[in-house]
Amino acid sequence: MANYYNDIKEIKFELENSPLMERIVELKERSFEDKDKYDEAPQDFADAMDTYDKVLDIVGDITANVVAPNAEDVDAEGPHHENGRVRYASKTYENLEAMTQAGMNGMTMPRRYGGLNLPVTVYTAANEIVSTGDAGFENIWSLQDCIETLYCFGNEEQRQKYIPRVCKGETMSMDLTEPDAGSDLQSVMLKATFDEENNCWRLNGAKRFITNGDSDIHLVLARSEAGTRDGRGLSMFIYDKRDGGVDVRRIENKLGIHGSPTCELVYKNAKCELCGDRKLGLIKYVMSLMNGARLGIAAQSVGLSQAAYNEAIAYARDRKQFGKAIIEFPAVAEMISNIKARLDAGRALLYQTARYVDIYKALEDIARDRKLEPEERAELKQYSRLADAFTPLAKGMNSEYANQNGYDCIQVHGGSGFMLEYACQRIYRDARITSIYEGTTQLQTVAAIRYVTNGFYAQVIEDYEQLPFAPEYEGVMARIKAMAEKFNACTSSVKEAENQDLHDLCARHLYEMAADIIMCHLLLQNATKAPELFGKSLQVYVNLAEAEVWKHSALVARMTTESIENYKVS
Repeated sequence: MANYYNDIKEIKFELENSPLMERIVELKERSFEDKDKYDEAPQDFADAMDTYDKVLDIVGDITANVVAPNAEDVDAEGPHHENGRVRYASKTYENLEAMTQAGMNGMTMPRRYGGLNLPVTVYTAANEIVSTGDAGFENIWSLQDCIETLYCFGNEEQRQKYIPRVCKGETMSMDLTEPDAGSDLQSVMLKATFDEENNCWRLNGAKRFITNGDSDIHLVLARSEAGTRDGRGLSMFIYDKRDGGVDVRRIENKLGIHGSPTCELVYKNAKCELCGDRKLGLIKYVMSLMNGARLGIAAQSVGLSQAAYNEAIAYARDRKQFGKAIIEFPAVAEMISNIKARLDAGRALLYQTARYVDIYKALEDIARDRKLEPEERAELKQYSRLADAFTPLAKGMNSEYANQNGYDCIQVHGGSGFMLEYACQRIYRDARITSIYEGTTQLQTVAAIRYVTNGFYAQVIEDYEQLPFAPEYEGVMARIKAMAEKFNACTSSVKEAENQDLHDLCARHLYEMAADIIMCHLLLQNATKAPELFGKSLQVYVNLAEAEVWKHSALVARMTTESIENYKVS
């Protein structure tokens, strides 16, 4: 029987072959303090890793044998808008029921609330696996991660009230964007006013492009400070669907991810609770939400790339032209090799990011209960910075790769790929949103560029150069070092120009160069440990990255010497 975890050895490799995993487990389990309180709590590191393996085996089984077989029907039917509510596609309920019955909700939440207490890295693997089966369903199921923000910033009464419900399978959404506030969230105008008589907050206004917008529990960004128009007037609120007051005006008619309802919502005096402190909704809480969401989209993107690879290689092995399978033609083989190389490189970046997130979030959680030791505070600072620097790389690059891999998957199928009966067209349509929502690739560049100009990525790359690697990859390392020299030279030339317009114009090129080089190093480390899994992808990806770095280098050189007026559109 198929299993989308056990059948993909690269996922298990990422979980089992990082020296950081032991520290992650130690922090997440708080030195295994739950082992005598809960039967399911692990006794030691090996027991924890075995637990993670079993959980992902369940997710892989459900995805392969329920979610994936339902994907085409869900895509064709889509959700329905009925009397101000959303009704999912019929088989979406089957998917949700399978996950709920298996206990695959509240995955990262502590056991005292009914959660599984899994590290972010393991949850990321689950997201990737589900996305391989159906990215639209993953959008619904993975929004359970919104509870992380409530756990971090809500009070204990709110935790006790809401977290167990999510652990039992209730759905969530984050209601951020509005008709006039997309990426510019400081322009949010949904009004929050305090109802003195009933001792509660009320919400009035509209939200747009809300994924899973008719969920059970919503986290809502709203303007709590009358007369303000910037981010300092925004707070975060919890809306419970049981209280009523929010209707779905319509479900958007989308290009892809049809199974996931994207809604326009109308709030009419809706009762809600303040989450955390006033005025920190955008400045602090949305940033936490978005970082989690961006890692989730990176995982979704890797899952889509895996799906594209699966479909492309299966079709190419089966389809015969001119008397032989088309996989034997070099042009087709190259496309599939490129898909696999981008998939392996992007996955390596995804899990490295998730591991960084795990360490800093676990330390933050510990800090809620006790004062951190000096070395723990230093560790928190280190991994918080690494997570902040790597998250926009993981989200931006993997979403772009998902789009390219979906495109190439259709190309491998030729004319058949243009037909709706093949899954590759759904994968391609589903992938398109990944480079747009939860912050476009352009916004990921904005988030990352300071780590280019302050030398942080250059230092990360230099640190990677000091790691041991297999002797047979000496030539590969030399090529990666040459790319780093190009990157450093381009960064210096842009900084020396002291021209903000030039800086902004070159940012995407510098961002991609940094990401390409980092992924080369991560793949090199993987290939050193498991050449049978990653050796070919390393060689192919270094070819791709080298071409990209040289291209970006040439463009930056031109931009720094020629008039940037050519790039201004009137």
